[in-house]
Formats: sequence, structure tokens, C-alpha cells
Amino acid sequence: MWIGGPPGAGKSTVARLITRRRGLRWYQADTRTWEHRDRALAARHPEAVRFEQLSPEQRWSAPDDALLAMSLHRERGPMIADDVRALPDRPATVVEGTPVVPAVVGRDEPSVWLLPAPGLQRRRLSRRGPHPAGTLRLYELLADKIEADANAHGATVLRIHEKTTVAQAVAAVEEIFADALAACPAATTAAERRALLRDANRAVVDQHLAFFARPWSTGDPAAAVVDFACECGAPDCLADVPLAVTAHPSGPGGPPLLAAGHRAPA
Repeated sequence: MWIGGPPGAGKSTVARLITRRRGLRWYQADTRTWEHRDRALAARHPEAVRFEQLSPEQRWSAPDDALLAMSLHRERGPMIADDVRALPDRPATVVEGTPVVPAVVGRDEPSVWLLPAPGLQRRRLSRRGPHPAGTLRLYELLADKIEADANAHGATVLRIHEKTTVAQAVAAVEEIFADALAACPAATTAAERRALLRDANRAVVDQHLAFFARPWSTGDPAAAVVDFACECGAPDCLADVPLAVTAHPSGPGGPPLLAAGHRAPA
């Protein structure tokens, strides 16, 4: 199952809730950003090379066409498809991300693109904190590009309005995916759910560590606090645990990360 849409559309929130409630794997494209950029660098992709050579200030002041090209939006779609093909068939995977494009989704695979109403995207992103002006400009360019691609391919779209609640968005996506959700394999034990949650959390750790390892990056991963999923594995648990990236017990033998008062049942 595939969920696309621009930043600020609510994709991650919807995918997170569906996968945690139903015991499915969550492939979050954001967590593969730097891995995909490294693949493009290894292939000497000119826009990937250019991105790394420029300072952040130079990048975000680039013209619109250069911003879009350096985002690798078109190139990352096939990389995502390759990643997904390499995943186990069980449990089923919900693939979510901005570079999820109709061209890489199979004809018979359930998919939807979340499209925020004009102005809603910018308001949502502004609530996340300050962004360089070029970042917001890129996100708006991506919104236009994604909507045009979805329309050109006759893809299923879900319009997200100011009054659309999270519950309404989740219900609408679950209705679109109803047949697939009814038939797909899911984790059935607490241990299987914990493994899925640990994998998703580990991907977030890897994402942040890869960012801070870039030669142009500033900051300290020990000071970067992220909301990780509680790894108790209870079917009704939607709790998050705010924790520094470097403090997550992400090793294969590490204890599960638990929200206050939660325990890891057998």
C-alpha cells in the first residue's frame, strides 16, 4: 500500500497510525533520504554532487528548477521501489513518502496521494518551526509537481482541508485500502510488533546520524530529540517516547524502548 503527497500533507501521521494499529511494516521514505543520496553520489548523479558541494545557504537560494532537481524527487522514486521489493512479504508494508510517485506504483497496488488545500501546507509547516525560505519554496514546488503527476496518471487523491481531522484522514485512507487491509498479512504477536517498531525507530536513528555525518552539517546528534514509537508491542499502544537520537537502545539485543508505565508482554 502506497501513500504519497507533499510535505505537510499528513502522510506520516496517517501511515504511523495505520501501521501501529494493524501490525504492519512502515516504510518511511524520509528515513532513507541520505542513503538514497549516497546511492546517487556513488553513481555521480550531477544534481546529487551539486547538492553536496553547495552550502545550505547556496542551496536554498537556488532557482526553482535547480531546487527541484537537487531534491532528487524523480530519481528517488525508483530507489524506493527497489527498497520495497527487497522487504519481506510478511507482514505487509505501507510505503509512505513525498518521492512516492504514480510511475513506480504497480497498476494493481492500492495507492493514494494526500493533497493539502492551498495555504494549508505552509501553515502546517510553519508550525513545525523555522525553515529556510528555500525549503518552503521547494515544498510548494513539490506540491504542484505531485498534484500534476497524480492528475496525469489518474491516481486516487485525497484532498486534505483545514477542517480535516487526523481521524477523518485515517478513516478515508483505510476505506481506500479496505480490500488490501482485509487480506494482507499482519504481525500477530507482541514480539512481531516490537520488531516492527524497533525497525522503524532504528531507521529514524540512522536518518539523523547520516545527516549529522555530512561534512556541511552542524549540530550534535546527542542534542537532537525525536519522538520514538513505544516498543511495548501492545496492539492499542500509540504512545511516543521523546529521546535523544543517540540514546535510543537500537542494538539488536537492546531492551525495548517503553513509554512510562508500559511493559513488554511476552
